[in-house]
Amino acid sequence: MFKIVLRGLTAAALLTVPLTTPAAADSARHVALLPLAAAIDLLPAAAESRDGFQRTAFKHWVDADHDSCNTRAEVLIAESRVEPTVEAACKVTAGEWYSYYDGVIVTTPGGLDIDHMVPLAEAWDSGASAWTAARREAYANDLDADRSLVAVTAKTNRSKADQDPADWLPPLADARCTYTADWVATKLRWQLAVDDRERSALTGLAEGCGQQSAEYEPAL
Repeated sequence: MFKIVLRGLTAAALLTVPLTTPAAADSARHVALLPLAAAIDLLPAAAESRDGFQRTAFKHWVDADHDSCNTRAEVLIAESRVEPTVEAACKVTAGEWYSYYDGVIVTTPGGLDIDHMVPLAEAWDSGASAWTAARREAYANDLDADRSLVAVTAKTNRSKADQDPADWLPPLADARCTYTADWVATKLRWQLAVDDRERSALTGLAEGCGQQSAEYEPAL
């Protein structure tokens, strides 16, 4: 029931994952697995614009399946490395979480933020401004891809804010290749664009990530 988070693995550990072809796909689920550099090449290009952005344009932390657990609680439950303590009204009060951005273990949920891998403002800049409200809500509460939402220390999430990898990377160096792959996978999943500066930063990061891959399933 409870997912063991593997995002904290180093890039070296990920080298053991076999790639049978340059781009493999699960035909049933349409899951694409590509070398990181090839995945970056697939990202659509566009200039960014934050005109009109409001955080309220993305309705988030909803209870989509009406089980009393909102999106934040669902992520906390899924990512706890031990069975979490969940009280009435799906209030998560204890567990154990690994914040892969900084390598910190957290046992009280109050010390965690749920980070949108690609921040809401960045998503808006990159194409979400043209989406319907329903699609923006789906993006902000995306529980169908492990990379979309991640429980991390509040300190690192607030340090990141709405910055892309050209301006911010996890303080834990061993996390940066995983983070780059997660960022690229999320943008490909939602067909969000990158500008020239962002693409240049991602390409430079990929050069130091060996056989790191990016895996994603396009959002409906």
